[in-house]
Amino acid sequence: MMPFYGRFDHFQAAVESVLAQSDPDWTLTIVDDVYPDLAPGEWAVALGDPRITYLRNEVNLRPSKNYRKCVSLMTGEFSVIMGCDDVMLPNYVRRVRELIAEHPDASIIQPGVSVIDEHGTPSSPLADRIKAMYRFSGTGAREYRGEQLATSLLRGNWTYFPSLVWRVEALRKHQFRLDLDVVQDLAMLLEITKDGGSLVLDDEICFAYRRHSQSVSAVTGPDGSKFRQERTLFAEARRDLTALGWKRAARAAANHWTSRANALSELPAALRSRNAAGRRALLEHVFARV
Repeated sequence: MMPFYGRFDHFQAAVESVLAQSDPDWTLTIVDDVYPDLAPGEWAVALGDPRITYLRNEVNLRPSKNYRKCVSLMTGEFSVIMGCDDVMLPNYVRRVRELIAEHPDASIIQPGVSVIDEHGTPSSPLADRIKAMYRFSGTGAREYRGEQLATSLLRGNWTYFPSLVWRVEALRKHQFRLDLDVVQDLAMLLEITKDGGSLVLDDEICFAYRRHSQSVSAVTGPDGSKFRQERTLFAEARRDLTALGWKRAARAAANHWTSRANALSELPAALRSRNAAGRRALLEHVFARV
């Protein structure tokens, strides 16, 4: 699945990367969220590949509702909600199929990911160096679940949403939240983990995640809206994990040091823009108790 709303050139690169897979056993459904330019959709249709389906929404749904629509259209046992600006390396489908065969009961698969900038150049910004610090150590494909997984994700969400392979049954059971349109991926990961699902982490690089200045999380950082959503999520996670008896995970939700540090790093931008509301929201997130 590829929800689309973005740059034409990035979209072309994303679709072409799917076409370039070494394993041809895939289908791609593009769900255009009423992007103003019709040219990207016309280009995708003109490809004439029977494995590609192009759909255009009647109204703009925004991310979370469009993700829900994507889930409703899924036909397989496993699916990925790929970013329309990201790039699958040629070995993605092949490696993912191997991991599913090795771990048929897994709920989520996180394949190996590299990072590129908006120009397609390999990149290693601070956010991704921090992700690497919090990601489970080890080599090869390994499986995690329960409190260990929840604690790790709450200390720092080291996954890359557009690269994740999801068990469709789990996505349909829990549904993407409409009130968390920036951190809905972490909310879904936690729901599946609380429900007994597992995550397989692999090292073989087969996906390039594009990090750029106009991403939703980058735009919503300085105004504080991203962190208001995170505070809601952490408070709910602390409550639910305490009820489960997962004390370490509940403590990680209460502390959320990485999220607080991230909010602190956004303060200079809020100050430069003289965004008083954003400044207050950021400071509240840094110092508030959950």
